[in-house]
This record gives sequence, C-alpha cells and structure tokens, in this order.
Amino acid sequence: MKVIAGLGNPGRKYKDTRHNVGFAALDKLADDLGLSWKEGKKSLIAESRAGGEKIFLIKPMTYMNLSGEAIRPLMTFYDVEVENLMVVYDDLDLEPGSLRLRLKGGHGGHNGIKSIINQLGAKEFKRVRIGIGRPPEGDSVTSHVLGTFAPGDKKAVEETIHLSAEAAEAWFTKPFNEVMNHYNRKN
Repeated sequence: MKVIAGLGNPGRKYKDTRHNVGFAALDKLADDLGLSWKEGKKSLIAESRAGGEKIFLIKPMTYMNLSGEAIRPLMTFYDVEVENLMVVYDDLDLEPGSLRLRLKGGHGGHNGIKSIINQLGAKEFKRVRIGIGRPPEGDSVTSHVLGTFAPGDKKAVEETIHLSAEAAEAWFTKPFNEVMNHYNRKN
C-alpha cells in the first residue's frame, strides 16, 4: 500500500492560500483519477488501486501544525511502512513555480512536516515540495503562508500543482528515484 498526503488547512478561508498547495495537488490528483473524498479519522480520504496495490490519498483536517495526528492512524491501521508515504506540501525556500522531490529529510522549519516526523518517529518518507517563496523583508511568515499568490505567480504555481499531481500518480507504478529525476525542476 501507498499513502499520499497533501498538507493544508481545512475551510473556505484557507482554500487558495500558499499553505494549501498540498491540498490543491491532491484535489487535482483525485479529480484526474475520478476519485471522491470520504470522511476519515481527522481527514478526508480517497482510495485507488494501481498495479495490484491499494493507494490512499489523505488530506488532514487537523490544521497544518497537527498533520501527523491524521496521517499516523491511517498508516498504523493499514500497517503502511513509512517508506510508502509521500507528502505534498508548500516550501518557503523554493521560488513560486519550483518543484522539488526528495527521498527523505528533516522538517526544515515546516510545522506540518515536523508533526508527521514526531507522530511517525521517522523521517524516511517521500516529499514533494511546491515553492511558495519567502515573504518580503519585514513581512511575517504566518501572513505570507496564509496569504494568496501574487497574480504574476499564480500561473506558475498552478502548473506546479498539476506537475505535483502527475508526479504522485507516476509513483503509483514507477520507482521514486525515476519520478524524482523526471519531475525536479526550477521556476
């Protein structure tokens, strides 16, 4: 089994914010696959199959900083190894329109990733990082991540969201290294 988690904050208020690009990527993937979301424990879940393997898409409804509290119960219930988890999320250190896939790593200051690492007790999960850029000098990080994209960045970010969904789907049947080599790109 594989689990693909998209990080974001629930509610209409946060829908188009920078912090919700992980949700947007999973919505795109679910739409491309014709899947519908169902309520799970602290999450929305969609299910698919590929190559004889069950695939779960999950959007934590716990708010970003507690994402691990929604992902861990699913992983535990289905006995999914941490290496079979992919997390799609926003990254301040990448420019809008940039996409980076990684095999594993630390939290890099991202509270959603920190929560997942703390809940799972491991860092060895796949990451799909969507660039949102840093705030201008003097602006707060919180205001930036909870704000919307500038009109000039919107098209590049939408393209990156589509590519993120494609990359996640490619991982259904291809080794992650191959997917990573194909989809890593800069703005």
